[in-house]
Amino acid sequence: LQESIRGCDVFLVQPTCPPVNDHLMELLITIDACRRASARSITAVLPYYGYARADRKTQGRESIAAKLTANLITEAGADRVLAMDLHSGQCVGYFDIPVDHVYGETVILDYLASKRIPTGDLVVVSPDVGGVARARAFAKKLNDAPLAIIDKRRSAHNVSEVMHLIGDVRGKVAVLVDDMIDTAGTITNAGKALLQEGAREVGSCG
Repeated sequence: LQESIRGCDVFLVQPTCPPVNDHLMELLITIDACRRASARSITAVLPYYGYARADRKTQGRESIAAKLTANLITEAGADRVLAMDLHSGQCVGYFDIPVDHVYGETVILDYLASKRIPTGDLVVVSPDVGGVARARAFAKKLNDAPLAIIDKRRSAHNVSEVMHLIGDVRGKVAVLVDDMIDTAGTITNAGKALLQEGAREVGSCG
């Protein structure tokens, strides 16, 4: 640190995006430096929380890296975390310090409102069964727009295949709502499937 922060409230803005390990270690070391420099409080601001997808055990001998990362940030000396659009709400509970979980959907809702799409022409689509609750909540904020669901199967890590579409999208503007877009394989395949089913236009947000 190049100047004194004794008694200051420090906000460290550091996304843990790729290269995740480099950025995570940089965050931990900076938190430790601030703690040793007698900062009054340290808030880690994480626009993107790395390892968020590893939030549960799906098979034996598997790490819950989202919990481990939370422990590392806490033990390094952070007093509070400000995170945006976490992969799942349970990640909040992995921290033993206060977490402020904020959402970016307001910006997207304002954008869709500016497009002035007639209510009857809009349908919100969940790209998988696991995202139905998220898509339903999003649809409610768009004048209770109808909901469609894509049933997909994963043949390998980050490889998905659309199996079925539940709901009517023919002639409508379909808006795909996902929490995280990584390789964009799911969104791309979902968009193709929606166009094949007769959607007039397809948009996505995540």
